[in-house]
Amino acid sequence: MDNEAEPLFRQIATLVEDSIVDGNLNAGEQAPSTNELAKFHEINPATARKGLNLLVDQGVLEKRRGIGMFVADNARQVIVDKRSEEFAGSYIAPLIDEALRLGYDRTVLHDLINRVAESRGMYR
Repeated sequence: MDNEAEPLFRQIATLVEDSIVDGNLNAGEQAPSTNELAKFHEINPATARKGLNLLVDQGVLEKRRGIGMFVADNARQVIVDKRSEEFAGSYIAPLIDEALRLGYDRTVLHDLINRVAESRGMYR
């Protein structure tokens, strides 16, 4: 967990979301339990539960009484849709604001983005 500005329960929710989007946790599979998450991340089980319940509220996870929580059939699409809606405001606007503060023009910013994207394998 590396976004310390976010509350821990949201960080837990994001970690589970990332596992779903990345394909490490698929529709119908059981999500990590509250106790597993709490032990692994050394946090209070109530915090882990709050993160998982957030995903239940969003339709990403489904509770199965007495068994646990499972990834909903449309979970990946729900997450992708939500993140797509938030992308420009959460990532692009702050990027441009900082580029302006640094005095970068559009060409410099585009070149920088292209170099970073290439280094990450985006143009292969």
